[in-house]
Amino acid sequence: MKTACRIKKNDKVKIIAGKEKGKIGKVLKIIRKSRRLIVENANMVKRHTRAGGPSRQGGIIEKESPLDFSNVMLICDKCMQNIRIKMKELEDGKKVRVCRKCGEILDK
Repeated sequence: MKTACRIKKNDKVKIIAGKEKGKIGKVLKIIRKSRRLIVENANMVKRHTRAGGPSRQGGIIEKESPLDFSNVMLICDKCMQNIRIKMKELEDGKKVRVCRKCGEILDK
């Protein structure tokens, strides 16, 4: 099952629901199959890990946990507000994401 999400890696998003509500961060990874994404420095969890040879050290590691797509909103770089986006086709046939509030093209 293919899920439509118009948020991409390295986009700036604001968390709008859950314990991390109000935080702003950059998208590090998108997991489309489970409709989740990982946001930088948000939804931190602690994992107890065992040492795995000379390269991996054991101990308590803090890392980001995935959030659902529906709990984040994209932020426009120009108007600095939570936005919804629309798709627009340019003259050369390329489809780009556009801010609904200010009309700024989000794909560079």
